Amino acid sequence: MSPSEQRKNSPIFDLAMAIGVMKEVGVIRDPIPVDAAFLGVLSLDGTIKPVSGMLPAVFGAKKEQTRILYLPWMDDFPIEHIEGMELRFVRSLREVIDSFSDQHIFVSPPFSKQFTSPSATYDKDFKHIIGHKQAKRALEISAAGGHNVFMSGPPGCGESLLAESFPSILPFLTNEAQLEVMSIYQLSGVFYDTFHLPPFRNPHHSSSAVSLIGGGSHPKPGEISLAHHGVLFLDEMAELFPKRTLDMLRQPIETGKVTISRAASTVTYPSRFILISAMNPCPCGYLGSRHFYCTCTPKQITSYTNRVSGPIQDWMDLSLSLQAVSLNKDSLGQNESSATIRCRVVAARQRQYDRYGSANSNAVVPSEVILESCQLDFDQQKMLQQWSSNQNWSTRVQMKVIRIARTISDLNGEVDVTNEALWEAMAMRRHHIGKIKK
Repeated sequence: MSPSEQRKNSPIFDLAMAIGVMKEVGVIRDPIPVDAAFLGVLSLDGTIKPVSGMLPAVFGAKKEQTRILYLPWMDDFPIEHIEGMELRFVRSLREVIDSFSDQHIFVSPPFSKQFTSPSATYDKDFKHIIGHKQAKRALEISAAGGHNVFMSGPPGCGESLLAESFPSILPFLTNEAQLEVMSIYQLSGVFYDTFHLPPFRNPHHSSSAVSLIGGGSHPKPGEISLAHHGVLFLDEMAELFPKRTLDMLRQPIETGKVTISRAASTVTYPSRFILISAMNPCPCGYLGSRHFYCTCTPKQITSYTNRVSGPIQDWMDLSLSLQAVSLNKDSLGQNESSATIRCRVVAARQRQYDRYGSANSNAVVPSEVILESCQLDFDQQKMLQQWSSNQNWSTRVQMKVIRIARTISDLNGEVDVTNEALWEAMAMRRHHIGKIKK
């Protein structure tokens, strides 16, 4: 089968090969439709069955401008219609052959109801988080603009709870995003049924580089692709994940995709996610704590923080320094629910979509676009330059500050970036990993 130099590793080509052989030996005398493609596994009795990864195969056929697509009967297929392509669901090889002479009438299966009336079904809600007002504000900004978040604090200060509650304030996925997520999960063979909700992936610290990034002898998506359009949470980032594995995240964070090269083939998977990372400020975990004394030496602290490379630090947009919350009257007051916060996030996202003319957030649009739509006045430029000089910020970090300020202004409903938004953006970037001192 063409291309002959590419290795085939799926039985999904059974039906196509059977049609080709039968046509060649003269069993099929009727003309085969022009621009038709055939997908499916062929049993010995002539039954056509599906395999994992049918949905991305359908999208591949669409990309190749296939006009008619024969595919196995599936009771839970999520797509009823694809513009420009006719889907023909068949149960057996006989039905396919009869269709060439117009002797078979096609019937569509009952389609999945994935895209109707999405509702939130989250286990954790922001209204249950005690205190952490500043952290909640930072996570709202992250959700509105798609910014990465770094959290640092002593053990038990609430990092995991904040991260696990974060997906509850993200907008529901669009139909197009749902189809992309479905395709990835079908390829990986991982079960996931709430496709209207952004995925949340929390890989175990023993995860290998292949399971995190993707790969294998027959490449499959890794955790970063399973988190596409969602959240990737790395807890105890510096202590539990090897530095080499963390450095592999640099290309996916920057480009929103990961390319895996093997001797037989090269595949590219999408990986546009919000990265939330957490780590202790030092090996013992109590640097800066109000209640415990840190026993680490400056050398130990430097060695610990250097496990996260400089480029990875630069790619973290928002930095949070957390402390344990006292159970006083102020902390136990009424908290906003995730649904309330999500409404503001959705409104801010819509402003960005309208401004850029596409479903792109402030965190991922090209730099020239963000600079054109977010022009700082003379005083704001001077303010940013002074802070950058004092904090030794790179050009990338300065661009991230501008992106964050644009998101804060979107949350506030402002057309232009305000001084207050720029101040808040710089304050949330001021303390990053490399600035933790004893």
